[in-house]
Amino acid sequence: MAAMTVDTMLQSNGFQTKKKEDVENKDNLWSSILAEVQNSGNNKLPSNKNVLVLGDNESGKTTLIAKLQGVEDPKKGSGLEFAYIDVRDDYRDDHTRLSVWVLDGDPGHANLLRFALNKERFPHTLVMLVAAMTTPWAILDQLQSWAALLGDHIDKLPLDNDTRQRCRQLNIKKWQDYTEPGDELDPGSPLRRTSRNLDDDTAEGLPLPEGVLTTNLGLDVVVVITKTDYMSTLEKEQDYKDEHFDFMQQWIRRFCLQYGAGLFYTSAKEDKNCDLLYKYLTHRIYSLPFRTPALVVEKDAVLIPAGWDNMKKISILHENLQSMKANDYYRDVIAQPATNRKCVAREMEIQAEEEQAFLARQQAALSGLKDPTRSPTTRNQASPGPVIQVASPNKKLDPKGSGATPSGEGVLANFFNSLLYKKTGVQPGSPGTPGNVGTNPMKLDATPVDKATMCNDAAAELDRLTRTKKLSPPNLNSSSEC
Repeated sequence: MAAMTVDTMLQSNGFQTKKKEDVENKDNLWSSILAEVQNSGNNKLPSNKNVLVLGDNESGKTTLIAKLQGVEDPKKGSGLEFAYIDVRDDYRDDHTRLSVWVLDGDPGHANLLRFALNKERFPHTLVMLVAAMTTPWAILDQLQSWAALLGDHIDKLPLDNDTRQRCRQLNIKKWQDYTEPGDELDPGSPLRRTSRNLDDDTAEGLPLPEGVLTTNLGLDVVVVITKTDYMSTLEKEQDYKDEHFDFMQQWIRRFCLQYGAGLFYTSAKEDKNCDLLYKYLTHRIYSLPFRTPALVVEKDAVLIPAGWDNMKKISILHENLQSMKANDYYRDVIAQPATNRKCVAREMEIQAEEEQAFLARQQAALSGLKDPTRSPTTRNQASPGPVIQVASPNKKLDPKGSGATPSGEGVLANFFNSLLYKKTGVQPGSPGTPGNVGTNPMKLDATPVDKATMCNDAAAELDRLTRTKKLSPPNLNSSSEC
């Protein structure tokens, strides 16, 4: 009776109720722990994570992904390529596959983004914006154009406001939670927030530093500058100085601040920062450890994790700018060389000749005709009149001259014979005269010639030759009749 009374009193005082609540809370705690262990045991590394790679053609996207995969001979595709990267967690002895989507560099393929980045994949996607150092004057334009294209696609996704806000808040939290490697072991370390603006002492719930995440896409973004081994070529051929590379870097870092992105300078050829990029991706996607601090000393191997940078650190680069200002227009300083501005001359299109016309032309050429359009009888149209050989073998006397002027050939022969006769005093036609010297001598008539008539006729003939200028002096070796 006494025991029952005590029991009744305890129940009336609420002790029994408190005991039940403790048991229930204990059961709920153990249940949550067991559920967490069970979930992590079944799927330690999630298999629904994706990487979307955007960049112009020839920016090295395919080669970069092949390097992350460990593939020696990358195969280029078109449109939207798909690949995967094997990810292993050595601490928990677990592995999974990270899906990779590589969009073609032609913006006309932007409609394919709906297959790589949709409503379901959005919370599980990291974006890599890729540009190459081989075209340094185009880096900033390329990054801005691809970021704008990505933003337009995200705006069209059927995402509810809660999902968008949650993803954006996660981006802000990741930026604010960044700590230098080693500082995470000591939460009370005064250096824990060295990556943040010391003047603002940014903390959760307070505004972000100047220029940080002004464009929050709700996606994790990494900017990758490939082919940095080309910097040495730029120094030799384009006379680039350190200040040019510092000018480029400070603009790229400003862009990264705007989108809350990490920055990596890589070279697949010289294997610079490729392994660190792989580790950083697994850190951002699977929360695997990444203990490499920011690297800004080597200009071709820059590494800046998201959350480390700020405008104050970027201003350090401004001290090295001598012939330019930090806010100068990017393309004015990093100008495209004149040789690259010239449009490649298009080869003129040559129309193929019709087969039968070609064969007819060849047949005419083989038959001795220079012009296949001429008739074969064209050669024989001229009458074969008497032709007098002159000094030049390519010229002929006008055959009409001999027929139109009766004294043409005879007068000339008599004139030259008179010159020979006057000079030598030997009767023309007699043996030993110059007319008989050499082969094919001129045959002269032995009949005496009237000198006055001959001179008059010769003068008339010379006058005609002077006026017409069509005939050359005849060859002494030709034969004619007076």
